Amino acid sequence: MTTPIRFVSLLFPQVTQLDLTGSVQVFSLLPGATIDLVWHGLEPVDTDAGFSINPTATFESAPQADVLMVPGGQGAFDALDDPAILDFVARQAAGATFVTSVCTGAFVLGAVGLLAGRRATTHWAVHSLLAKLGAIPTHGRVVRDGRVVTGGGVTSGIDFALTVAAELCGEQVARTAQLTIEYDPDPPFDAGAPDRPQADPRYVAEVVRASRGKRGPTVARAAAALREGGPGCLSM
Repeated sequence: MTTPIRFVSLLFPQVTQLDLTGSVQVFSLLPGATIDLVWHGLEPVDTDAGFSINPTATFESAPQADVLMVPGGQGAFDALDDPAILDFVARQAAGATFVTSVCTGAFVLGAVGLLAGRRATTHWAVHSLLAKLGAIPTHGRVVRDGRVVTGGGVTSGIDFALTVAAELCGEQVARTAQLTIEYDPDPPFDAGAPDRPQADPRYVAEVVRASRGKRGPTVARAAAALREGGPGCLSM
């Protein structure tokens, strides 16, 4: 008999849809998987790609997650100022087998104390800012520290999901999921990370500078709230 596995993902306006949908596509292929996308209400939520995604549950109605996931996007930084979101993540994390994020979703985990003293990764543009929330910024496509699993930028959500799938269901099931979605990357350019030979260093520097300027103050406020024991703060 297949054991149910509950995947619960935070959903919010201006989510980077591939952070969410890449991971969810993998999880949906696992035996016994149920998936809930959770927001304040059930109205469609705008993504940063110009289309909307429908939540399936609210903060009050969501089931307890076996795997809690927080995707990234500008909305993840807006979430740092929303006590209801932080409380939901903290409550769900307390009972989850795995607590996870993709891209800048790591900052939401950090804002409730879930990354304190733990290795974690996020998008390269804001990677160093994780330290403000007590994390140990670690470069890697997927970084695991205990039951906390973080994925790097955007497309790493697929790698992250396959990693978690192997932990939950075994490598054969994870390999089958990879084959099913034909995840066999062969990009036309070698520019997919700042250290790749075709990546433009001027663009990298510009994006890092702009991202820190735009998002740094929000992270600093979250770090201050964390030090003061703000809403939902905890450690694992």
